[in-house]
Amino acid sequence: MDIYRNFIIDLYKNPLNKRKIANADITSSGANVTCGDRIRIYAKIDAKGKIKDISFEGEGCAISIASASLLTENAKGETLKKIAKWNYNDIFKWLGTELGPNRIKCGLLALETLQKGTEITSI
Repeated sequence: MDIYRNFIIDLYKNPLNKRKIANADITSSGANVTCGDRIRIYAKIDAKGKIKDISFEGEGCAISIASASLLTENAKGETLKKIAKWNYNDIFKWLGTELGPNRIKCGLLALETLQKGTEITSI
């Protein structure tokens, strides 16, 4: 379990893709009011509906930031249709561990925010 904790802490301290994308095709914000996590997802989409660039900004616990980092890495090159089918099992797989009931909202915040953004985009 320590290896997973170290992995999550490292992503928290050194998040991947944590930046704003100017002129993003998708911008979507989400929050976890019980924990105080806040996130904003940015994505550029190509003509075929694939994510060509994706990033996030926000603040939160180690799990929410690590999940956002891993989500953005795994979403690159994927279609919006495929991303719409992702769920908590994908997050657990990327994190390398399951989350307990008190932490699942933290882990799913970035995914739910991205999926919400893909629903409202006209691309």
